[in-house]
Amino acid sequence: MTTSDTAPHNASNNDTLFARAQLTTPGGVNSPVRAFRSVGGTPRFITRAEGPYFWDADNRRYIDYIGSWGPAIVGHAHPEVIAAVQQAVVKGLSFGAPTEGEILMAEEICKLVPSIEQVRLVSSGTEATMSALRLARGATGRDKIVKFEGCYHGHADSLLVKAGSGLLTFGNPTSAGVPEDFAKHTLVLDYNNTQQLEEAFKAFGNEIACVIVEPVAGNMNLLRASKEFLQNMRRLCTEYGVVLIFDEVMSGFRVALGGAQALYGITPDITALGKVIGGGLPVAAFGGRADLMRHMAPLGGVYQAGTLSGNPVAVAAGLSTLKLIQAPGFYESLGAQTRKLVDGLVEIARNNGNGIPFCGDAVGGMFGLYFTDQLPTDFATMMQCDKTRFNQFFHAMLDAGIYLAPSAFEAGFVSAQHDDAIIESTLTAARIAFAKMLR
Repeated sequence: MTTSDTAPHNASNNDTLFARAQLTTPGGVNSPVRAFRSVGGTPRFITRAEGPYFWDADNRRYIDYIGSWGPAIVGHAHPEVIAAVQQAVVKGLSFGAPTEGEILMAEEICKLVPSIEQVRLVSSGTEATMSALRLARGATGRDKIVKFEGCYHGHADSLLVKAGSGLLTFGNPTSAGVPEDFAKHTLVLDYNNTQQLEEAFKAFGNEIACVIVEPVAGNMNLLRASKEFLQNMRRLCTEYGVVLIFDEVMSGFRVALGGAQALYGITPDITALGKVIGGGLPVAAFGGRADLMRHMAPLGGVYQAGTLSGNPVAVAAGLSTLKLIQAPGFYESLGAQTRKLVDGLVEIARNNGNGIPFCGDAVGGMFGLYFTDQLPTDFATMMQCDKTRFNQFFHAMLDAGIYLAPSAFEAGFVSAQHDDAIIESTLTAARIAFAKMLR
C-alpha cells in the first residue's frame, strides 16, 4: 500500500470539490444519499475504480462495499466488460433505432428469468417500476396499488408514498411535489405482515391493479421477505386478478442467477430489473407474461418510450456482465465471501464490542449490518437500529479505508473480486473500529 493510499483526510480535494459542486448542483450531488447527510462529513469524490477498490480525489484507496449500489458484481473495470464497451463505442454511441444487441439482451434475460416471457429495456430502475405500474393499471383497468413501507421503488409519484394513519387508509406523500391525488391510490402496508395483506385484499381486492414488492429489500437496509408472506401475496393476487410485481432492480442477479424469485420459488407476473444488467452503465428493464406485455405500445394502449432505451454501449456492458456471472460456481463463491464478511463482523462485535448490540445478514452478494440485537423484519423494527452507533462505525471504517454505504438504511454489496485478503483487511479494520467506539 502506498503513502497516498493511507494519507489522512486533511485539506482534502474532496472538500474543495464538494464546495464547488454545491454552487451548481442542489446539495452538491446528483443522488441524495451521496451527500453524506445521514452520516455527516464530506462525501468522497471518486476518480477511478478497479476490482474491489476505488480511489478518491486525494488518491486515497478504499475497499468498496457499495459497488455502484449493486452493478459492479464482477468488480470494477472488469477487463471483459471494458473490452465489450470499447468495441461498442467505436461503432457509435446511440442510434435511436433497433440493434441486435437489444435482442441479445432480451433473449438472455428471458433465458435466465423464466417468469419473463417478453421484456422492454429502459434506462433506469425508476423507469422500470413506473412503467410496470402503468402496465398493470392498463391491463387491469384498475387504479389502486399496494406497496410496503420501507420498500423503495424509484422516485415516481405513485411510489413516493408512506403509510397512512390507519391500517386501511391510503398513503401520504413523502416528497414535496407529489399530489394527494396520486397518493390516494396507493395503499401502504407493513412488510412481512400477512394478516394486514389479507385484510387489505378483503377490503379493496377488486379495485387493486397491482402489488409491488422488493422480495429482498435493499433500501431499508437488507431485509428479507418471509416465504409465507410472498406465498400469500401470490395466492391473493391470483385470486383477485391483481398483477404481482417483483421489484428486483437491486436483487435481480445479485442474490441468485434467477433473482430472489428463484430463491423463493415464487413466480411474479411482472419483474423490474436494473443495476447488474447494465454492468455499471444505465440499463434497466421490466418484463413478464407475454399476455401482459402485449398491452405495451405499439401493440397495445399502454405507452412507454425512451430515446436511449437499449443504448448499444450500455447493452454491451450488461451482456458481458451477464455472461460472466454464469460461470460455474460464481454465486456459490460470491455468497460464501459475503457470508464470511458478515459472520466475521458479528463475531468481532461479540468479542470486541463490549455489549454493543449488533447483528448482520447476507443473501447472495448483498448484506446488511444492524446496530440492534435481532434481525429486523419490517420498517418499524429497522428504524429501531442505533443510527448513532452506525455513524460512528461508518466513519471509523472510512478512516481505515473501508467504504460502506453512507446510511444506516442501505444494503451493502460484495463483488467477485472481494477475496479472502480483502475480507480479512475489512475485519481487521472492524476490530479497530469497535475499539474506537468504546473509548
